[in-house]
Amino acid sequence: MNGLEKLRKIALAVILAWGWRRALIAVVAGAASALAMAPFNAWPVLFVTFPVLVWLIDGAGAGRLGGVPAAALSGWWFGFGYFLAGLYWIGYAFLVDADIFGWLLPFAVTAMPAGLALFTALGFALARLVWTRDVSRVLALAVGLTVSEWLRGHILTGFPWNAFGYALSEPPALAQTASLIGLWGLTFLAIGIFASPAALIDPSPARGRWFSRPWIAPATALLVLAAMGAYGTLRLAREPVRLVENVRLRLMQPNLQQDVKFNYAAKQAVMAKYLALSDRATGPASTGVKDTTVLIWPESAFPFFLTREADAMAEIAALLPPGTTLITGAVRPPDGPLRAPIRAYNSIFVIDHDGTILDIYDKLHLVPFGEYLPFQAAMESLGFQQLTKLRGGYIPGLRRKTLDLPHAPRVLPLICYEAIFPGEVVPPNERPSWIVNVTNDGWFGISTGPYQHLQQARMRAIEEGLPLVRAANTGISAVVDPLGRVVARLGLGVEGVLDAALPSALPPPLYARVGDLPAAIMVALAAIWVTRRRRRTTTG
Repeated sequence: MNGLEKLRKIALAVILAWGWRRALIAVVAGAASALAMAPFNAWPVLFVTFPVLVWLIDGAGAGRLGGVPAAALSGWWFGFGYFLAGLYWIGYAFLVDADIFGWLLPFAVTAMPAGLALFTALGFALARLVWTRDVSRVLALAVGLTVSEWLRGHILTGFPWNAFGYALSEPPALAQTASLIGLWGLTFLAIGIFASPAALIDPSPARGRWFSRPWIAPATALLVLAAMGAYGTLRLAREPVRLVENVRLRLMQPNLQQDVKFNYAAKQAVMAKYLALSDRATGPASTGVKDTTVLIWPESAFPFFLTREADAMAEIAALLPPGTTLITGAVRPPDGPLRAPIRAYNSIFVIDHDGTILDIYDKLHLVPFGEYLPFQAAMESLGFQQLTKLRGGYIPGLRRKTLDLPHAPRVLPLICYEAIFPGEVVPPNERPSWIVNVTNDGWFGISTGPYQHLQQARMRAIEEGLPLVRAANTGISAVVDPLGRVVARLGLGVEGVLDAALPSALPPPLYARVGDLPAAIMVALAAIWVTRRRRRTTTG
């Protein structure tokens, strides 16, 4: 039995599987597909798992209503396996205050994947509606899943975490295509490329057009992958890392545990650690913070309201020499007297060397269940509270904005997972020179979560042609150039400071200028072609 015959035998087993066997195949394929994401980046595994999706939908045709419900169910099982394996680390957040939230851990770890899997179910259903008998059904899958992934990134404030396009973010040469078509264009290409070997099981027609032949799909996929690699290699070679003159960054990564980070009693210990760490010499020629133009501390850095603690502001002013600016995350109460229940903003402060607050950005895109509850009042009346335990939830900011710095170029602030939303980070007519992303991934321990977070923030740098500077409480802090190259980093779970120069921005690439339009055109043209092929194959 040759290799093609073995492949057809495997495909037939998948197509004919039903009941629990079918569900198990889909779950295993989904869980294995998560290996394509950071930190593993084992994207070739998708050449094995994504053809299974095509065969599952092939087999759904024996069901009712044209196989659409059966295809959707297979899609749900695949999505459940994918998100369970890729997002297991969310459970760590429920162990920070285990006495309060620990009992919710098994529900959160399974309920979130179950909910997100509804989108993959939709993608399978959409694909089945335009399913064909030839190699064009690979494009049907790409259309259906790209649409459902885009919806996942937008509905109910959106959660595009681990979108399939991130599989093409490593190596850096492949990721450069994001500068043209963005994450959703990469998602369309990834699904089509990795699902293409499924067509190899199709019988070769004695007569017919060239695109009806089964080898066309994988051959085309390899050509596209090679073209992406060639384009990216050329782009990386033509754009060496360039640096902004006279700007020196220092990122402080304190590696504080969550029970300390949000404990007011630890105020003095936290401030002492920040001050000492920020002024630490990193080599024989280092003079600590005196070498620094911009000092950056992570998200919600203090276990208190910074603006209400005059002694803390005085200590910061004493730390900063003339010519040095601090960018720090901090929880900010509304202006005016404090009233119970105390609500607050998750903010970024820009503080000058004399302790003057130069500017403030309030987080716009809050984390559901972390920073607020859907139907907040009703859920609080039932005894629920978000992980941050701030009654009433955080207050969202009014708009995205850039910040002016006295000794460095204009910067775009992003707090935590605001960096995962493609096309939403740069405000209109306010193009900055760099992006600063402060975050507190300490909620998720030593897990794959922080690696995935960095992977997604790095993609925004490529899409926008802007360098990204990321300060994380427990890691991973990094400086990324506008082509996505990590030029400096501190590892996960490490305490320290990272000194680096600021990479220069590029002119706005195609994606930064036209957004998701190229991806939308690709999906629309594919949908039209697949629909026409379906009409021909069903009437022929």
